[in-house]
Parts: sequence; C-alpha cells; structure tokens
Amino acid sequence: MDFSYYANPLVFLIDTAFSLYIMVVMLRFLLQWVNAEFYNPISQFLVKVTHPLVRPLRRVIPSVGRIDTASLVLMVALQMLAGFLVFAIQGLPIGIGVLIVWSVVQLLNLLFNIFVFAIIIRAILSWVSPMSYNAATSLLHSLTDPMLRVVQRVIPPISGIDLSPLVALIGLQVMKMVLLPPLQQLAALLS
Repeated sequence: MDFSYYANPLVFLIDTAFSLYIMVVMLRFLLQWVNAEFYNPISQFLVKVTHPLVRPLRRVIPSVGRIDTASLVLMVALQMLAGFLVFAIQGLPIGIGVLIVWSVVQLLNLLFNIFVFAIIIRAILSWVSPMSYNAATSLLHSLTDPMLRVVQRVIPPISGIDLSPLVALIGLQVMKMVLLPPLQQLAALLS
C-alpha cells in the first residue's frame, strides 16, 4: 500500500486534533473577553488545558485591554500549522498568503459556529429546564448575553416570548454568508 491510502485518515486525525484544541483556545479567549466566571469548573478546565501554550506567549505578547492577544496569536499559529500539515499531506502547494487567508476563514467559521451552537443550546435549555443552574448554563449565558441583549433592545419579548435567539441566529448566518465567501475567493486567487 502506498502513502495515499493513509493520507485521508491522517488528515482527519490532524484536522480533528487541531480543531478541538483551537476551539478550546477560542472558548478561553471568548469567555475571558465577556468576563465569564473564572472559577467556573469549565473555565478552569479551559485555562488549564491551554495554559502550557498561552503562558509562554504572554511573556512576549501583552494583552491589549480585554483582548488576550496571546490567545489570538496561538489560534492563528495553530490554524496555520494545521493547514500546512493538511495541505502537505495532500500534496497541495500552498503559499503563505493562502495559508493566512485560509486560517482566518477557518477561525471565523469556528467563531460563528460557537455562537450558533451556544445560542441553540441555550434556547433548548430554556425550554427543558428554565430555572436550573449549572456550570455550563452559566457560561452559555455569559457568552450569549451580550449578543442577545443587543437584539432584545431592538425586538423586546412579545407576550413573554423572546425572539432574540432566533433573530441572533439569522443575523449570524447572514454575517457568515457575507464575510466568508469573499475571503474564500481571495484564498483561491492567491493560490
């Protein structure tokens, strides 16, 4: 058997491992940005898992206000490394410009997906057990409240029904459809 037989499983493993870790770093970044509860067990898990790579970067890359630039740099670097490995395994030529744009597209896609799933899970939990509290719901509220409050200012609850999750989901999908295709076309032009 030749190497191409093993290429797809190897690409899958690399993509999955990097994607999961990048998601953890992004969640750490987002929860820090919205001032989520630091001592929440899930927050502590995210910090402990990402600390070995974020800590050395923080020594040379300072935060800018509430923006943890070390985490941002780590996300971009990991996404670029993942892209480089995947493209190299597949035998595809890739330039640095394409790799940067491709990485930005992947990170934006992940960002949109995190918010979409957080809003969907929050809405489902509000139907199933509206008054329950646990570590996960606390973080979901911390993450989604800023976005949903903006929507609620424009469309307040109607007869006790909050349409803000639906409107936010539609808005996120429209933003994704507007932002990502031009970047994907740019990557195609650079390749």
